[in-house]
Amino acid sequence: MKKFLYKVFDEKGQVIKGDVEANNVSHAASILRSKKLTVVSIREPNQNTLSELLSVVGKPGPDDVTNFTRQLSTMISAGLPLVDALKILRDQSKPKMAKVIEVVMTEVEGGSSLGVALKKTGGVFSEVYIALVLAGESAGVLDQIMKKMADTLDSQRDFRSKTKGAMVYPMIVVVGMVAVATIMMIFVVPRMTDMYKDFGAQLPTPTRILIGVSNFMVNFWYLVFGVAAFGIFMLIRWSKTEIGGLIIEQITFKLPIYGNLRKDMILAEFARTMGLLATAAIPILDGLRIVANTMGSKIYGEEINRVAMRVEKGSTLSESIMVMTDFPPILSQMIAVGEQTGKVDEVLTKLASFYEEQSELKVKTLTTAIEPIIMVFMGIGVGFLVIAVIMPIYNLTNQF
Repeated sequence: MKKFLYKVFDEKGQVIKGDVEANNVSHAASILRSKKLTVVSIREPNQNTLSELLSVVGKPGPDDVTNFTRQLSTMISAGLPLVDALKILRDQSKPKMAKVIEVVMTEVEGGSSLGVALKKTGGVFSEVYIALVLAGESAGVLDQIMKKMADTLDSQRDFRSKTKGAMVYPMIVVVGMVAVATIMMIFVVPRMTDMYKDFGAQLPTPTRILIGVSNFMVNFWYLVFGVAAFGIFMLIRWSKTEIGGLIIEQITFKLPIYGNLRKDMILAEFARTMGLLATAAIPILDGLRIVANTMGSKIYGEEINRVAMRVEKGSTLSESIMVMTDFPPILSQMIAVGEQTGKVDEVLTKLASFYEEQSELKVKTLTTAIEPIIMVFMGIGVGFLVIAVIMPIYNLTNQF
């Protein structure tokens, strides 16, 4: 029998916390239900104090927001009052998300709308998310908006998982190569090359280069890693500046395969977000201004602001996008079809799916291209190492 911590509502609606012994979570839940208690959460005691401390630090991640949206959507659709739904979610969420929900619940209990309350969470929820909630509350269709947002966030989560998962293997191989090379240079090569010094013979150039690199790594390894860490830190800091971010993004877009992949990911995000805003009946102009600040791209953010200016002057969305060089022609053509048929939201959603499919194909192409490149560099490194070690032995044997 294991001990489980629980949180329940009694028949009077009061919250009760305690522990119960059971074989598993389902058994514990059945025991509590037999006592006419409404189960809120059941979990095993966490013995790792460090994990508990870390779980409270920082902001909730995208997965936490997605789960919150899906659960809140289900509860609102079931007719549960908003405050009661937030209480249940607070009690069963992780510490970081529970703190955010507590803030939202306090604001709602004080008379604020859900959209206004979400603004007080310190940036946990995006501008798009808040705008959609406000629109849903104004139109009286919050349950429908929350459901569509949950579906969209689930799609985005699946897409992120696929792209990140495809890059795991190349990253593991690269990290492994760097680690092995470092160990070879610091520990293995010095022992292999020490015997050459005793002969006093003229060593081949590859061997001298190998010994020089190895000596430098042995004596100044801390300097190498220090400079690398400082360089990465400064690059990240520079990338957050206006000019630095723009230059890095321009370089990124010019990279083979990955540049087009990054563009497709941005276009997928643009189409899906605009489609969701259009579904909520948010005006195109307002939607463009919201999206421009949430794209995560300075270049496309500026392009979308230009599109918004043209729309404000009377142009249609398709006409405004058509003259922008960073948007492909198919985007404006499909939006034009949506404008003619009155189904812009559906067209944008289909475009988002199209660009996500293109992105997945490019991810596969990128990983397929990376693997042989890694193998080539690995072969060059191993070949150089073999030549540098064997050539002196060959030269010495020829002297006898």
